[in-house]
Amino acid sequence: MAILMDGKALAKEIREDIKVEVEELKKNGIYPRLAVIMVGEDPASAVYVRNKSKACNEAGIEFEEFLLPEETTMEELLNLINELNGRKDIHGILLQSPIPKHLDIEKAFETIDYRKDVDGFTAVNVGNLTLNKPTFISCTPHGVIKILEKYNINMEGANAVILGRSNIVGKPLIQCLLNKNATVTVCHSRTKNIEEITKNADILISAIGKPKFVTENMVKDGAVVIDVGINRTENGIVGDVDFENVKDKASYITPVPGGVGPMTIAMLLHNVVKAAKKLK
Repeated sequence: MAILMDGKALAKEIREDIKVEVEELKKNGIYPRLAVIMVGEDPASAVYVRNKSKACNEAGIEFEEFLLPEETTMEELLNLINELNGRKDIHGILLQSPIPKHLDIEKAFETIDYRKDVDGFTAVNVGNLTLNKPTFISCTPHGVIKILEKYNINMEGANAVILGRSNIVGKPLIQCLLNKNATVTVCHSRTKNIEEITKNADILISAIGKPKFVTENMVKDGAVVIDVGINRTENGIVGDVDFENVKDKASYITPVPGGVGPMTIAMLLHNVVKAAKKLK
């Protein structure tokens, strides 16, 4: 039976440390502030924004919301981002995705000042991560690494297999693991014989958004399994991993919910505080 990797407890620990740090910054006249832009009325996005707002309030981080209508033009969106780039009281800017299809999300991300890019999506921050330089690391991959560190999982020389190559999770994770000297393999929709590859993984991380895709026959005995997936089904939220069957084969496993999810917001708060210290 695998040891459960409790992301919720770790996130709580990190958030409590951040709260103390924010109090110290305020004593020195620095008031960390996050600006969140949401375009349109995506229900899931509204929940995420609410959660981010609540987490910021609990940590003492100031939070400013910009809710733009569905019909917002690209020019209006970029003007708002540029206005926030220029505001000295804003330390972090987050554009909640998805945004309406008529808008170019890549262009919008690239317009955000890389020093305020607390999501770690701009080319500058992605490049710095690749070069293993100090940077803002994308929140979910950063959270995954923190969980592995918390449970003393040795990444050096480990065979790490990532399922999924998204710009938000899969690709930054490649760099995070390489920077920890892991040997990294990435599987995606075009990969052949996925099962053969995953069976060799010491650390298996799934971020593909397919409910219970990872079954016990894909997992090596004693592997560490990290489930990044959040899939809404008729039976509630489930991960990418068939948890009930895989947990008896793995040595460590993250649950869904309560694993990687809470860590994403904790690392966002971490990045906002980091930005506030640099921009003071």
